[in-house]
Amino acid sequence: MAAPTSIKLDDDLKGRVQHLAEVRQRSAHWLMREAIEQYVEREERREAFKRDSLNAWEDYQATGLHATADEVEKWLASWGTDEEVPPPQCHE
Repeated sequence: MAAPTSIKLDDDLKGRVQHLAEVRQRSAHWLMREAIEQYVEREERREAFKRDSLNAWEDYQATGLHATADEVEKWLASWGTDEEVPPPQCHE
């Protein structure tokens, strides 16, 4: 098991956490651990999106390949219809 980690909370936040823990019938420790886990997962997804966006931008700069907004909007608008179209092809 990992070594314990401590966190200092001001009295107001500590009271809010304790109140919420009581309402949810959970421990304050469980609530804080859950909040931290959700935060870390969200920030990891945000960083992955940022990395993927930068990679896509670099790829576009290197190749010039793209699909226009109009092409993508037409494709998306067709989703779930009888006239669904395939995704647009990238072009220069």
